[in-house]
Amino acid sequence: SPATVDHQSWQQLLDRHVVRNADGINRVRYQSFTARDTSQLNAYIDHLAAITPTALSREQQLPYWINLYNALTVRVVLQHPTKDSIRDMKSRLFSLGPWDDELLTIENQAVTLNDIEHRILRPIWQDLRLHYVLNCASLGCPNLSTTAYTANNTPRQLHDAEEIFLRHARAIHFTDAGKLKLSSLFDWYQTDFGADTAA
Repeated sequence: SPATVDHQSWQQLLDRHVVRNADGINRVRYQSFTARDTSQLNAYIDHLAAITPTALSREQQLPYWINLYNALTVRVVLQHPTKDSIRDMKSRLFSLGPWDDELLTIENQAVTLNDIEHRILRPIWQDLRLHYVLNCASLGCPNLSTTAYTANNTPRQLHDAEEIFLRHARAIHFTDAGKLKLSSLFDWYQTDFGADTAA
């Protein structure tokens, strides 16, 4: 399909609210979101939800799903201003977070964050670098990019996100006791990074 998706609105929000810090961690200034910004975020998500992603080329689909996941995560945090952890930002009492909440409808199907990550992105693209580009709204996770993903820049962004995360102490470092410590990301998704834990 020759159809393209416009992510400029998301880029504008990233420009205004995602800040690069000297410690290597990008942070979202949620408190700086105005009502107009929130309306723009909702309109962007609604715009993506109105698209038929299965009619897009693979090159358009990948940034579509990555940007949608990240935008939805930002919206979840904005909807829970009194919560300190994304694990507490949920609609059901006994769930572990918002990842199984039905957040929007696409092609007449209710969609959750877990649907996007585990039923679409991981099985279809089978690219471990996806773990470095999905926003989990936690300081220990890979950065939310300051640049919206597009069909043209996604290959480079995947490469850069992997390199940036792996070079940071959040990913891998030695403790004061000399023990090597890895991010929980590698434990949660071990099957994506390797068949076992052998060095």
